[in-house]
Amino acid sequence: MRKILIFGNSGSGKSTLARSLCESENLSHLDLDTLAWKETVPPERKALNESTQEMLNFIDANDGWVIEGCYADLLESAMTFSNEVIFLNLPVEICIQNARKRPWESHKYESKSAQDANLEMLIDWISQYPERIDTFSQRSHQALYDAFKGKKTMYVSNDRNAH
Repeated sequence: MRKILIFGNSGSGKSTLARSLCESENLSHLDLDTLAWKETVPPERKALNESTQEMLNFIDANDGWVIEGCYADLLESAMTFSNEVIFLNLPVEICIQNARKRPWESHKYESKSAQDANLEMLIDWISQYPERIDTFSQRSHQALYDAFKGKKTMYVSNDRNAH
C-alpha cells in the first residue's frame, strides 16, 4: 500500500495531486494545514509535538495514505513511515499562477472572498520560497528529498509527465 509524502511551495499543486492519488487508489488524505495551526486570529502555529502526534495518529489509523504540506519539520517525522515522496519543485511564477486560479478551499476559509482577501499576502509568501531558510523553504524541501532513500519523484512543471 502506498504511503506518500507530497511537498513543495504553496500553489505547487500538492492538494490537487493528493486528491487525485487518493481518489484513484483509495488512499486516505491528510492536508497538514488542518493540524498545523491553532484556530486563532491571527493564526498561530501549534506546538510541533502536538501537530506531530496528530499526524502520527493519522498514520497509525490508515494503511495507505497521502500526507501533503509545506512543513518540512512535520514531514521529516513522517518520512520513516513513508515509502514514497513527491517534491513539487515548480518555478515560483507557476506557483503564483496556480494560486491565482485556486478554487475555494472550504476547509481553510469561511468563503471564497475571505480566501481572495488573503491572496496578495499568499503571493508575497510564495515569491520568497527560494530565499527563505525556514521549514517552509525550498532549501528545507530539497534536504527532505535528498535524504529520502525510497522511491522519489521531483516535478518541475504542472505537467506530471515531465520530471
